[in-house]
Parts: sequence; structure tokens; C-alpha cells
Amino acid sequence: MRDVEVLVVGGGPAGLAAADAARRSGARVVLVEGGDDVGGQYWRHLPAERPAAAEAQLHHGWSTFAGLRRTLAGDPGCEVLTGASVWAVEPGAGALVVRVLVTPSGQADAPGRRHLALRPAALVVATGAHDLTLPFPGWDLPGVVTGGAAQAFAKSERLAVGERVVVAGAGPFLLPVASSLLDTGARVLEVAEAAGPAQLTRGWGPLLTGGGAGVFAAGLSGVGVLAGKTRELAGYVAALTAARVPYRTATGVVAARGDGRVEEVVLARLDATWAPVPGTERVVAADALAVSHGFTPRLEVALAAGAAVAGSGAGAGFVAVDDRGATSAPGVWAAGEVTGIGGADAALVEGALAGLAAAEALGHPAGPEVDGLLRRRRVLRAFADRLAAAHAPRPGWLAQVTDDTVVCRCEEVTAGRLRSVAQATASAADAPAGSRSLRLTTRAGLGPCQGRVCGHAVDAVLGCGLPASTGTTRPPVSHQRRPLAVPVRLGELADLPPATTPTSPATSQPTSEETP
Repeated sequence: MRDVEVLVVGGGPAGLAAADAARRSGARVVLVEGGDDVGGQYWRHLPAERPAAAEAQLHHGWSTFAGLRRTLAGDPGCEVLTGASVWAVEPGAGALVVRVLVTPSGQADAPGRRHLALRPAALVVATGAHDLTLPFPGWDLPGVVTGGAAQAFAKSERLAVGERVVVAGAGPFLLPVASSLLDTGARVLEVAEAAGPAQLTRGWGPLLTGGGAGVFAAGLSGVGVLAGKTRELAGYVAALTAARVPYRTATGVVAARGDGRVEEVVLARLDATWAPVPGTERVVAADALAVSHGFTPRLEVALAAGAAVAGSGAGAGFVAVDDRGATSAPGVWAAGEVTGIGGADAALVEGALAGLAAAEALGHPAGPEVDGLLRRRRVLRAFADRLAAAHAPRPGWLAQVTDDTVVCRCEEVTAGRLRSVAQATASAADAPAGSRSLRLTTRAGLGPCQGRVCGHAVDAVLGCGLPASTGTTRPPVSHQRRPLAVPVRLGELADLPPATTPTSPATSQPTSEETP
């Protein structure tokens, strides 16, 4: 068992900022990152052995990332563990025990991973989010990928997922995905945004006019944030315009078709509820489809640590935090996309606030920067709330999910199977109710991904926890409350060191606990 002061889980913008801020306050930090390098999805890049000649030109804020990585790597008070996955968080004597598996460098999922048992005095969860994809007929065909996967290939390997690609879904993330594909030499046939003009205007309008809860309410700092976002948006628009890529609103994918892989994408106009408008379908010949309808938070570690999730409002479905990142669990903070989708700028600010607060709780002074960070956080959160309003999925998308559409791809459970079981359960007076019993009956969400990909859709089709009238598609908390946050071999569980009697962090000597 090893005692640490501040443990940061996640090496993206929020995690890096949290580790840096805690170190500047004087706390000793351990940062755990599952990838081969820090940076997260936002700063995903070529490996060190194959660096790009002009990496800074391929990323927004690259100098910020490079500075954070360099500072933390050269700081003896900060230990950065890459290839390290938190697989369990357990209650201990007065503190949580965080169990980590460390993979040998360059050997993904290799046997012989080291086991570490860490007992942090303060825990900062910055686990981020992953793509939210609403199912449609053919979404399980090879060549259909998430927007995040398409961008990951483009950033980390300079590879395109196809030669002729349709980018579809909802949200401003579609623009950098399309831009990244263009940089790899792919031809982007079009970008299809599901939100219509009215929805986009309700969301973005106050930002552009300065009214309501727009960022202008925060004065000059709000104007600065909007100016920065406008420049970033202009860069993406310029790239798409130069490549003559059409951008269509109120347009969505209703099917992908092909023999063995996607060969054509069926698009249609969508009404205000996101239901396809009959008679507007058109077919686009393509060999790849990158689709994303936003993001859903990675809650496993936060939930295991005892943090509560907001049940209503703009933060519904995300870890509930105060202005400085404190969760409902004592000694646990959270920052970045796990607390609400806000982008890299918001993640950096929230990470810094959480890192400073965690260090302050251990007796390290935070300094005068907190007030400025809080003001910037308010601006960025107002921006994120408007963004969510402009692109949040509407309930009509269920109309595209036909009975033969595979919803749970791991277990090959169709929407028709889900609906028939839900109907039979509803008509049986003595049948157990609820999402869990229906999942056990159909095996939906019980495959290798454990509902990470299909959870939101399964519940929406079943009508459990996600009433269609709400328009929300975030997975319920129960879907991510797992005893194991990542896959672990049975042999690794069997080889765990025997439990030791915890000692006080003030008197114990740091030791590592490893198994071959």
C-alpha cells in the first residue's frame, strides 16, 4: 500500500492542469493516465519515436500542452504513470484505496502488468468523456466509426478512416473531425448537423447578441472567450470552405448500407424533434461514416469513489461539483468533461481549480489565482450551456430505429427484441420492472463494452429512466456503476497481494505493491 497526497486520474487537459496546480501549491502528486502519453483525446499526437515535423500546427493550444507536459515530467514531486488504468476504487480506513494496473511501455494489454495500490489523501477525477452515438440501421457495419475514433486515427497516426467520408451527428465537434480528415488527405463529402436552424438559433443566439446568459455578462473576459472560440470556428469553416465541403443543418443519417462494409450513407431532412421527414431521403456513396451526437461522461471512477451525479438541469448525468470541483464524496474532486462537456479551455480552468482545492484541503495555500479562475469558469460554463442547448439530441431520433436495428452490438440485440420484452413486462402484473431486469432478460448492455456504447440507446428504446419527452440521451448512472472500471484478467485478480492493515498517512512510509 502506498500513500500519496494528491492522486489525479486522467492525463487530458483537466488532469494535467490539476496536477500542475497542485504541485504549484506544494502538494506531491501522482498522475495516472491510461494512454502511452499524456494529452488526452484533445492533444492526441504521434508517438515520440515518430514525431511530426510541425506538431504545433496540428493542434490548438499545443504550446500549453507542451509546457504542462515538460513541467510535470521534470518535477521530482510529480510522478506520471502512463499506460496505467484505474480498475477499482475501494473504501479504506479513513481513505480510499485506488487500484491501478500499469502496462509495460508499448505493449497494449500485455500480461505481467504491475499492480499498484494507492491511498490518496485527495483524489481528482479527470476521466473525460467518450462519443455518444445514436443508433440507426447499419451503424454496426465496418467503416462506420465514431467522430472521436476518426479524429484519433488522424491525430495519432495521420491515417484517414476512408477515402470518401461523410461526417454526421450533432455538435461543433463535427467541424474539427472533418478538418482532421481533410488534413490526412481524405475527401469529406459533407457534414450533416442534426440540429435545425431554430434549435441552433435558440442555443447560439444569446451568445451572438450578448443577451440572456451569454458570455458577455462576464465583461471583458467573456468577450475574450467568445473571440477565441470565434477564431477557432473560423479556422474550421475556412478549411471546409477551401475543400468545398457542404455543411447541412437539420440533416441526419437514417441508414448505412453495404456488402461487408459501408458503401453508401442514407441521409434525410429532420424535423424539429429530429425525426426523419418522409420523402427527403438521399443516398451518398461513401466508404466511411464518422458519426457523433455529442459526448457522454466516463463516470466509473467517480461513482466508485462515492461522487454523486446531478439529476437535473444543465449538468444532469454528469458528476455534481461546486465551483472548485468538490464532489459529494469527502476528499474527492472532479474536473473537465466528466462534470459537463465544455471543451479544453473549460477543462484547463476546472482542472486548475480542482488541483488547487485538493492541495488546499491538505494544508497547502492556494494563492490569489483562484478568483480569476472562478470568473473564467463562469464564462466558459455559460458558453458550454448554450452549446448544449444548441445541439442536444431531441427525442424524435427514435423514429429511425427500426425493429431490426441492432442496438446492442456486443450481444446483437435488436430494437424489436427490446420493445417486445418491454411490452411483455409491462403487461405482466408480477413481472419485475426496471432497466436492470429488462437487460438481464435481453442481455442488452452485458457484452464486452458493458453498455458504454449502447447504454443510452437501450434505455431510450426500453423507456426506462430516459422518457422520450425529456429529449436526453445520456446513459443512466446505474449503467456505469461497475465494480471493475476496466477489463482485468482473472489471473491478475488471483495474483493480487494480500490485503494489508492500513496505517496512518502521517506515519506510514510510501512503498509500492507490485505483482509479476
